Amino acid sequence: MLYRHADPALPFGVSPHTLLEDSPMQQPLSINRTTALAVAALALVLPLSAVSCSAAEKALSCANTAVQVSTHVAQLGAAFDHADQDPAAAGQALQNLKGDVDRLGRNSNDADLGRAVTDLRTQVDSVQKALDDNRTPDLGPLGSAAGRVSTVCTG
Repeated sequence: MLYRHADPALPFGVSPHTLLEDSPMQQPLSINRTTALAVAALALVLPLSAVSCSAAEKALSCANTAVQVSTHVAQLGAAFDHADQDPAAAGQALQNLKGDVDRLGRNSNDADLGRAVTDLRTQVDSVQKALDDNRTPDLGPLGSAAGRVSTVCTG
């Protein structure tokens, strides 16, 4: 009987519309509206956070690989210093370095990183060619190229 104006149970000055506004039946509508707004907000925000999260993951991966590149360049230098004790160590260090370059190359969408990886790949190939020709390679350019990758990745 909420719609009758002549209801004697209604206090003076209270309209049936006021009762409808305070009715428990209205609460689910406001909860549903709030829920719908929250879901809509999440639908807008989640793709943005996924993109930024993905970018952060790529940056972290790049930085980790840059550290590995530096480590493998140092191992390659140490392997050449001690080539008389372990001739296979240089080949293994070079293979590790090639794996790092391949990983960086697959994950580089950035132009600066792409150039740094190309330069690093050129220097790795130069070291490999020197080894194939039984020459001692110059590791200076390789170290410089690894430094550029590190600079780009940690930017």
